[in-house]
Amino acid sequence: MYVPPKFSEEDRDTLYGVIRQYEFALLISETDEGPVATHLPFRLEGDVLVAHMARANLQWKSFAAGKEALVVFQGPHCYVSPRLYKTAPSVPTWNYVAVHVYGVPTLIESPDEVRDGQAKLVDHYEQGGWRLEDQPEDYMKGMLRSIVSFEIPIARIEGKFKLSQNKSAEDRRAVIAELQASDDPLARDVGALMVKRED
Repeated sequence: MYVPPKFSEEDRDTLYGVIRQYEFALLISETDEGPVATHLPFRLEGDVLVAHMARANLQWKSFAAGKEALVVFQGPHCYVSPRLYKTAPSVPTWNYVAVHVYGVPTLIESPDEVRDGQAKLVDHYEQGGWRLEDQPEDYMKGMLRSIVSFEIPIARIEGKFKLSQNKSAEDRRAVIAELQASDDPLARDVGALMVKRED
């Protein structure tokens, strides 16, 4: 990822915070047919990403090659109009947060670990009281056989917080005011991040 120094974020706690908040990410890996991408929910456990995909999705077979994969976490993002700037001339841009994680995926082979991972995922998101443990055993065994669980130890991590740091304080304040008043929740999230980083 191209990251100019002004937009670089290297604090691991900050980057892990983005991963935890925006857990639905894009896994990209190389296969013999070329790059393949799958959208998946990821759990962060220590310095390891844990996920699963349908066994019918053959991307997991590429893991055997031991090649590095990329997981892209997209944080809030929004359009920024040049009409907000006192500085002229200016052009439109896009403010955003992105975290790229690199590592070599390995399969989780233990059925107990696969089941435990799925229970953790359900417990994390389920608000209605549905529990994996309450489902018929034969049904759950079949469902668990239909997925492939894997983990990616984090070898490298890059963060880009493009939040108008290359603009004057006056221009940033104008952008923040516009974004905070927006009907778009992503724009408001970007505005809130800009305020936080001004402190």
